[in-house]
Amino acid sequence: QVQVVESGGGLVQAGGSLRLSCAASGTIFNSNVMGWYRQAPGKERELVAEITSGGNTNYADSVKGRFTISRDNAKKMVYLQMDSLNPEDTGAYYCTVKQFGSRSWGQGTQVTVSS
Repeated sequence: QVQVVESGGGLVQAGGSLRLSCAASGTIFNSNVMGWYRQAPGKERELVAEITSGGNTNYADSVKGRFTISRDNAKKMVYLQMDSLNPEDTGAYYCTVKQFGSRSWGQGTQVTVSS
């Protein structure tokens, strides 16, 4: 089993920055995809960014150029650097690990961007 714990959320003004961190533990295989999803009130959960164990990345169009995902395979960590935040980025951010068709989720961390 895989356990996932996020940290780093908070309240920030529009234009500001936040860095989210995610620690994975348990049975982690060399080939996996780690990523971040978010869910705003009344909306469906959506992909923000993901990164393969080889370093290939994929971003939602709405965050391209503003957010950067990275990972440390040795530490089983994934990070999300969020710059130029705007109120539309507000929501609960969830870290996820997908391997061999199975996906594990963290409990989420709240990001609130004030205008």
